[in-house]
Amino acid sequence: MGVATHMWSDRIRAMSGGHWLTLFGMIVLSWAVLYAMSIPPELRALEQTYGRDFWVSLCTITPDAAGYIRMVTMWALMSAAMMAPTVLPALATYDDLSHVSETSNFGALVSGYLVVWFGFSIVAAALQMVLFQAGLIGGFGGSLSAVLSGGLLIMAGLYQFSSMKEACLAKCRQPMTFFMQHFEEGPWRNGLRLGVVCLGCCWALMLLAFVGGVMSVGFMGLATVIMVVEKLPDLGRYITKPLGGALLIAGAWAFMTAII
Repeated sequence: MGVATHMWSDRIRAMSGGHWLTLFGMIVLSWAVLYAMSIPPELRALEQTYGRDFWVSLCTITPDAAGYIRMVTMWALMSAAMMAPTVLPALATYDDLSHVSETSNFGALVSGYLVVWFGFSIVAAALQMVLFQAGLIGGFGGSLSAVLSGGLLIMAGLYQFSSMKEACLAKCRQPMTFFMQHFEEGPWRNGLRLGVVCLGCCWALMLLAFVGGVMSVGFMGLATVIMVVEKLPDLGRYITKPLGGALLIAGAWAFMTAII
């Protein structure tokens, strides 16, 4: 088992920026195809007849119908699916260090990491419930307010230029340096630290789910690719600030549509 794990970590570390882009491009394409295949022609015909309200009446995944606990579970699963690809290089690095240290514990590291994102899921689910009750987002978690969309886009855009974002990305892009600085704290605290750093990189982009739609597979795929590329040492630095500019422009446009 240890030999197999080490072999996989070697393969992960050997992947270049182009390999990562190809891999996650294929994942997004697969999600898009699966989404298209999952909707039978009969349901598409009914949507054309009755409009978008048909889907709202058909599905029971709205916050009020699902309940808070299920919403937390949904956010936790979505966070796990989106963050798993971004943390692979760090896990491979920790696996390397585990061969020269008797204090390493992979399970404790991952548990600490997941605790942080479960905490985020609790907060995000509560925010979704509040926004839904206020009529600012729909049943599928997408914004119904141009002001809300503009505010979230501008917030995420400004955060792309912040020193906190840069500091968190620097740690994510150099996982060996990160672990060497904190390895003596133990795997549990290392996992918590890694989770906090990852959250610091991605929380604003994750909240854009309220713009693109919490239940949108397309948003999940696109956001995952962006967050993975941002953390790549050879490519990430070229997209962080341009992405921030694009988000600011999109936010300004959303506010203009609200005014007009």
